[in-house]
Amino acid sequence: MQPPSATIEVLLFAALREQAGWARRRLPLKEPCTPLQCWKDLQLGGDTLPAEIRVAINQRFAAADTPLIAGDELAFLPPISGG
Repeated sequence: MQPPSATIEVLLFAALREQAGWARRRLPLKEPCTPLQCWKDLQLGGDTLPAEIRVAINQRFAAADTPLIAGDELAFLPPISGG
C-alpha cells in the first residue's frame, strides 16, 4: 500500500497540452494505478486510450496497463509532426 502522500507527475505534450490547458500536474497515487486509469481520471478523452497516444513512464515507452509507483513521471504523447 502506498503512503497517503504518494504522488506521480503527469506530463502532456503538443495537442494534448493545448486541449487540456495544462502541461504538468502532480496527482495523488491511487492503488492500483495505471496510465489508462490516470487517462480516465483526468478526463483526457474517454474511457480508452486512443491508439495514436503513446505512454511513457520515467522517459521510457510503456503499455497503458503498466502499474505506476510513487514518484513516477507519466507522459502522454500524441503524434507529433515536424521537420
